[in-house]
Amino acid sequence: MSSVRPWRDIERRKSRQIMVGRVPVGGDAPISVQTMTNTPTTDVGATIDQIRRCEDAGADIIRVSCPDTDSTRAFRDIVRAANVPLVADIHFHYKRALEAADAGAACLRINPGNIGSADRVAEVVRAAKANGCSIRIGVNAGSLERHLLEKYAEPCPEALVESALDHIKLLQDHDFHEYKVAVKASDVFLAVAAYMGLAEAVDCPLHLGITEAGGLIGGTVKSSIGMGNLLWAGIGDTIRVSLSAEPEQEVRVGFEMLKTLGLRTRGVRVVSCPSCARQGFDVIRTVTALEERLQHIKTPLSLSVLGCVVNGPGEARETDIGITGGGAGKHMVYLSGITSHTVESDAMLDHIVQLVEAKAAEIEAATAAMPADALPVPAE
Repeated sequence: MSSVRPWRDIERRKSRQIMVGRVPVGGDAPISVQTMTNTPTTDVGATIDQIRRCEDAGADIIRVSCPDTDSTRAFRDIVRAANVPLVADIHFHYKRALEAADAGAACLRINPGNIGSADRVAEVVRAAKANGCSIRIGVNAGSLERHLLEKYAEPCPEALVESALDHIKLLQDHDFHEYKVAVKASDVFLAVAAYMGLAEAVDCPLHLGITEAGGLIGGTVKSSIGMGNLLWAGIGDTIRVSLSAEPEQEVRVGFEMLKTLGLRTRGVRVVSCPSCARQGFDVIRTVTALEERLQHIKTPLSLSVLGCVVNGPGEARETDIGITGGGAGKHMVYLSGITSHTVESDAMLDHIVQLVEAKAAEIEAATAAMPADALPVPAE
């Protein structure tokens, strides 16, 4: 059956599904959003506080670094407090992987080739199997194996894919198949080409990321270009936006990326104009305030905030709630695309928040009243 709007359709790459704790990754599961804590793992309280903020922002999976025995010891307490599955970030020491698996990690982030002999890889696989852990193979252009750099002279898509396939074989040799793979680079062109090559070579879930992307603005742009290209092509089963910013910001950017492509629906989708001399109210400050005050809304709905009547009514027709700037400090409010009433500038911000909260409650109540077999398949 053809889509009503075929230009919006994204056909996702067919991948097999694995589990990261209770979160399915791959197959027909929603694309999950990840982030990583940046507090010292040994500071259990600070790490849990950061995890809470990321959970509130919508994180599906959170990664925690486990570089030493003190960290893996603290990791056990952190796992107990978390409401989402935790990935233990392991680099060179295989014993940290064993400790983290025993401590309750839902997934181990390792490069099998970096942790030593085949016997050590076998130990990690046994620990993962015994504890129900999946594994994320993390290939990075900045830490490619020496023999690949000698072979290809520099990091290139072929080198990243070959590295990933080598690591995959180490797990498959031990009959382990609960893995996902990332081939990250800070160069957008390199990362996109590597992921496209890997997507054709394997059937496992792919973890997307543009590594070391930069600060909040630059990193968001770079990640959106790179990951947006891949997601639009149907590639990617779980994502992490790597920003030099607070982890909860990574989550918000990741969701906005998926919402823009229609791959996830969570919270308020804001349509707003850049503003100009025609604006009837301060659009920029209004949108900034609304985005802050509406972060607690998880129900998918849309809000248009337009400064004047040039495009305002047209955009309002396509959103659940709309506000269009008018003259003499009075602005038109639209509900479900229909002209409803006016509101004055002084009361506008609080009024919009109340309307959004009421609409979210209405949607939630209607959903709760529906029989289970009539519920829509969630894009969440």
